[in-house]
Amino acid sequence: MYIEKTKNWLEKIVIGLNLCPFAKHPFKSDKIRYIVHGGNDLNILSETLVAELRTLAAADSVELETTLIIIPDSLFDFEDYLNYVDFSEQILEELELEGVIQVASFHPLYQFDGTKTDDVENYTNRSPYPMLHLLKESSVSWAVDNFPDVDDIPNKNIETMKGLGIEKVKSLLEFGF
Repeated sequence: MYIEKTKNWLEKIVIGLNLCPFAKHPFKSDKIRYIVHGGNDLNILSETLVAELRTLAAADSVELETTLIIIPDSLFDFEDYLNYVDFSEQILEELELEGVIQVASFHPLYQFDGTKTDDVENYTNRSPYPMLHLLKESSVSWAVDNFPDVDDIPNKNIETMKGLGIEKVKSLLEFGF
């Protein structure tokens, strides 16, 4: 259920609205690993994170480009989630995987600094569940080198969301899965 809902979000929102032009290839070629962390034990989540970081680092990009750790049972509070994202960066450093893997963040209550809770631009990073998105730096570098105007993606995403309007965006997130 959690993986299916996440795949629907990727297909309909992330890819469907072209929020991430790099997502289509790994999605269509089945190069995304989906891991569900059930429960609310953050120590076990950290063990899962370490295992997934090692798995992704060791994997050939032809087989695996990215991992989504789906966290449906904990880290509901956005501040707690952000603290855990910071902690995940420390783990990345301890494993000496900086420059090899990066962590991106998605959360149902995602909010950029300086925005209000319901500002439409926050929905570019809102997902059905709290998630840690682990990306191979080599895949990110390839995407940056091969996609035009990479720096404009965040602004285009905000314009896409503004063009749809907050009610349409909310309905897509609520009913699009």
